[in-house]
Amino acid sequence: MRQIPLLDLKAQYQTIRDEVRQVVDHVLDNGRYILGPEVSKLEEEIAQFCGVKFAVGVANGTDALLLALDAYGVGPGDEVITTPFTFFATAEVVSRLGATPVFVDIDPETYNIDVSQIRAKITDKTKAIIPVHIFGQPANMDEIMALAEEYQLFVLEDAAQAIGSEYKGRKIGSWGHAATFSFFPTKNLGGYGDGGMVVTNDEELARKVRILRVHGSNPKYYHSMIGYNSRLDEIQAAILRVKLRYLERWNDARRQKAALYNELLKDTPLVTPVHGENRKHIYHLYIVQADDRDSLMEHLKEKGISTGVYYPVPLHQQNVYQSLGYSEGSLPHAEYMAKRTFALPLYAELEDETIRYIADVIKSYYQNK
Repeated sequence: MRQIPLLDLKAQYQTIRDEVRQVVDHVLDNGRYILGPEVSKLEEEIAQFCGVKFAVGVANGTDALLLALDAYGVGPGDEVITTPFTFFATAEVVSRLGATPVFVDIDPETYNIDVSQIRAKITDKTKAIIPVHIFGQPANMDEIMALAEEYQLFVLEDAAQAIGSEYKGRKIGSWGHAATFSFFPTKNLGGYGDGGMVVTNDEELARKVRILRVHGSNPKYYHSMIGYNSRLDEIQAAILRVKLRYLERWNDARRQKAALYNELLKDTPLVTPVHGENRKHIYHLYIVQADDRDSLMEHLKEKGISTGVYYPVPLHQQNVYQSLGYSEGSLPHAEYMAKRTFALPLYAELEDETIRYIADVIKSYYQNK
């Protein structure tokens, strides 16, 4: 029986294998492994790609969020508004700094934070908003930035899943006061290990992040801040520089394959993704909804098709956040989607014939019910 993975990193590697091996050998021959020329060049290239002035490489996407918030001064007593329908790191970093995450329900079509509900959650303790461009689809950044300006709030875009996406013709990462990316291997631009990046037009914020990532020191051994050990490796930077050249091509392929899924599944009970207006979606994940999700996922598994749930428990319902006082039904759209949504296989190298097979398996499931 054929086996279809949710994501096939080996297939991608085969397309760039020689280039990757060449740059890794160059780093090894050079003998610079931490914060060397490859990191500096990647920072310049990511900044140019996003249309911002500064980019700072760090150890991973979680650290990127953490250091950006720390550099801005988020701490005990502060509140940070964000979405409950995201990976735990988005709220975790807020709590790690001693601040409190405040969750706002999602738009049931795009799965992003519902901007219309943000104002009601703003208090005199609110210091920042973290919109998450979930699954590669941008949030309503113009409305969020207008609110932030009105209340003098810091906006940090969590773009871990959205590098290369655009909102109203502008790259994600260039809208907020700062933005963060993850280079976890499964991301659209993923390394062969961990990695992350903070991007911003704020020179002072970039300066602080650079200091924080090396134990709060500048120069070395002279410490002006309590920092972290959060540095992007040279080897990862070199690999990412190779992959960055292919990113737009890969994202275009994802969009084409998502469109094929949409066409093939339009007459099934599945709810396929809504591509919001004025957005360039990069389909980090192809997310569908099903009333009988678990049963359908089991059927697909029996046919050799891998799927995944993102995310089974919204953040406001996680055990660690019980003390925040959210009750069942307090954020109904996020809770509803957590029970219904799942991802089908999607990656640039996925063959159209395989997508047709997956769609046929789904159709046969409903026909035989």
